[in-house]
Amino acid sequence: MRLSRYFLPVLKETPREAQIVSHRYMLQAGMIKQATAGIYSWLPLGFKVLRKLENIVHEEQQRAGHLPMLMPTLQPGELWEESGRDNSYGPEMLRITDRHGRKMVYGPTNEEMITDIVRSHVGSYKDLPLTLYHIQWKFRDEVRPRFGVMRGREFFMKDGYNFDLTKEDALHAYNRHMVSYLRTYERMGLKAIPMRADSGPIGGEDTHEFLVLAETGESEVFYDSAVTDLVLGDRAVDYDSVEACQAIFDEWTAPYARTDETHDASVFAKVPEDRQRTARGIEVGQIFYFGTKYSESMGATVDDGKGNKVALHMGSHGIGVSRLLGAIIEANHDDNGIIWPEGVTPFHCGILNMRSGDEAADAACEALYASLTALGLEPLYDDRDERAGAKFGTMDMIGLPWRITVGPRGLKNGVVELTSRRTGESEELPPEEAVAKIAKIYKGIA
Repeated sequence: MRLSRYFLPVLKETPREAQIVSHRYMLQAGMIKQATAGIYSWLPLGFKVLRKLENIVHEEQQRAGHLPMLMPTLQPGELWEESGRDNSYGPEMLRITDRHGRKMVYGPTNEEMITDIVRSHVGSYKDLPLTLYHIQWKFRDEVRPRFGVMRGREFFMKDGYNFDLTKEDALHAYNRHMVSYLRTYERMGLKAIPMRADSGPIGGEDTHEFLVLAETGESEVFYDSAVTDLVLGDRAVDYDSVEACQAIFDEWTAPYARTDETHDASVFAKVPEDRQRTARGIEVGQIFYFGTKYSESMGATVDDGKGNKVALHMGSHGIGVSRLLGAIIEANHDDNGIIWPEGVTPFHCGILNMRSGDEAADAACEALYASLTALGLEPLYDDRDERAGAKFGTMDMIGLPWRITVGPRGLKNGVVELTSRRTGESEELPPEEAVAKIAKIYKGIA
């Protein structure tokens, strides 16, 4: 993409309404624009990253055997009355009456709707196990929306639901989601710690939140530092294996890690003192097992093969896809702007022409652009007739992991400058070597 043809409304001034780094940088980098309190338009750069995160979530969900679908944003109010949550959910749920007087809700979550779908089409144990998910816009009418996409009213979320015959089967689904979430966050360059949490209005016996450590996190968390050393990496996982998923679940939940709602000081005191940590965390996902809470109230039953009608065991599993952008920026930035991890960057590298209009510099940039594109990479070429300082400032703000700087002086020596956004280190290389190095860095990143 050539920057002269791209819509990138970078702001020079710090937005007064932005209280945290991610909100400020998303506005300054031209990623979002506020429509009204807690609701944002996603501009091309922000939308591009949002889609990258969505694709990673889809890939890891389907790798675990979960089936994608799509449910509507508006749901019939009678489903919520049937489950008993219509009154208990609270004013965060936006309630609407259509022109025919029917009660509708703008869905904050989809337990009722998915249960209605499954009870209509699943009647036998032979149809199980089943896990369905979708990625859809949600709405919760926060009393005080703040921190940009971190606590907005409208948000983009993956929510999935498992249906199983027994509690044991449902707990395997719980563990399977634990593993798939760990892999998802690692691919995004995030260290997300699963922590014992409170189930809130969703309900259920078992729940873990996934939290990214950050000073601006809303939750106080307590953990054993040993958990931050755990890495799933490229290890092969058989998602159908109860033992394999249970082993990873045990590995990640053995070290103490809890939110403030479930913190137990007496248990935490048993953690070696040099490993006791208190910090703040940003929630980026949560998994629940809630048994037959919804299936019993809504009549979602199956034949168990022995002539009995039994209520389905269920769980739900969410990832805040739009919130993840804020969390990634909170964990990856400096005073000059964003620093995208390679796995989620909107463009793989930037090409900065120091002398637009110079024949040799223009030709070298065009050759770099063509070479990178031919390798399946997406460069962002700053071909604008702007001063060098403005070009560097834009590249630093939008945070592409790698930058190739092209100028007449270097070209006389047959080199360009390759710079890492994360470390600030630069090296002079022949153009073809700079391209080869970038290609090698991204090779193998799914």
